[in-house]
Amino acid sequence: MYHPTDVHIGRRLREKRVALGMSQSALADKLGITFQQVQKYESGANRMGGSRLWDVANVLGVAVGYFFDGLSSSGGKPIAQKDDLPLSRQTLELARAINAIPEGDVRDQVVKLVKAFAKTA
Repeated sequence: MYHPTDVHIGRRLREKRVALGMSQSALADKLGITFQQVQKYESGANRMGGSRLWDVANVLGVAVGYFFDGLSSSGGKPIAQKDDLPLSRQTLELARAINAIPEGDVRDQVVKLVKAFAKTA
């Protein structure tokens, strides 16, 4: 059984990596490890030591604390979310694409369009 904190950190790692458009292999190359090891970190099967967490945070351009956001202060269990499943690759890619559109009416209209489709599904 994987520890809930390791699963949470792995989920945050995956979401940030995908949001940046980085593959597991690219992250692994930058860290000097195998992509299989990245997979194990992302699933929570393997724990990251402090130095590895530091390296991952630097490669992804986030503070180490980013990986702990959303954990409760008691017991290390993640705070219950509305949807406890990790975000899908498609969801993260859509968010990245929308964020690439300059602020303004076009971006607002794209968001409204996506919301309209979501309501009809």
